[in-house]
Amino acid sequence: MNLIIDIGNSAVKSAVFQDAKILRSYVFPFENFSENFQKIKKDYPQIAFSMLSSVIKDTFEIEKMLKKETKLFVLRENTRLSFKNNYASPQTLGKDRLALVAAGSLKYQNRNLLVIDAGTCITFDFKNDKNEYLGGAISPGLQMRLKALHNFTAKLPLVKLEENIALIGDSTKNSILSGVLNGVVAELDGIIDRYKTDYKYLTIILTGGDSQILSKRVKNGIFANPNFLLEGLNYILEFNKTQ
Repeated sequence: MNLIIDIGNSAVKSAVFQDAKILRSYVFPFENFSENFQKIKKDYPQIAFSMLSSVIKDTFEIEKMLKKETKLFVLRENTRLSFKNNYASPQTLGKDRLALVAAGSLKYQNRNLLVIDAGTCITFDFKNDKNEYLGGAISPGLQMRLKALHNFTAKLPLVKLEENIALIGDSTKNSILSGVLNGVVAELDGIIDRYKTDYKYLTIILTGGDSQILSKRVKNGIFANPNFLLEGLNYILEFNKTQ
């Protein structure tokens, strides 16, 4: 049984896997890591392996905790992967992006694949049909755009994201929501169209915290999978267990 942990910019996402199947998933604040880890171990004492991916550099105490009770694997730039990484600066590549490509390598090895992760940032990651990772793009996420409009202007308010937004905003609040949400949707559709022009038979995966709200609006055919990153980390763990 595996415990998969992804420490992101906004929260910790975790899941317990039995082989390739998720038994249970969790989301909790970074500050509450210790108590949540103990709770997970109490609920699933059969956990023997763990995989840690983090955008935070200082994870010494967390690694120490995991090593004490599991066989720990940490995702680093030199971790064995099941695809060829052609990124020009692999040491700067986010571990979450590596995990997303790993999941794509598992499920779509011989297909052109674009993975879009809509979280704090929106990342685009492309793997070709030769199982080579070429790179992608990084863009501000929905919440980051809302906060930027508030923080970098004198009078625009900080508004909360809502789903039912018209194209034409009839108030300052609705104009902000229309600009941010419809702007991101137009961005996604535009980038997907450009990839489709250059790469035939393209599969598109949309994942991340904002994937549900965006998947209803993107016109291009996509597969929404909120657990894609965790599945990728579990695959990397299984791949390295057998090496």
